[in-house]
Amino acid sequence: MAERTDQPTVEPTPRAPRPNQILAEPATPQACAADYQAGADIRQTIARQDARARR
Repeated sequence: MAERTDQPTVEPTPRAPRPNQILAEPATPQACAADYQAGADIRQTIARQDARARR
């Protein structure tokens, strides 16, 4: 059976991208310092794991 050419083809519409939270907030010294402080426990855990792996 031949394909109909009298019907318009429907192109899928792309989804709208979600806003990026990182880009939405300005990179201020205060925000950077807060991020660094929040990561202190993670850095400590990584250091402990690294020291354990070197034994």
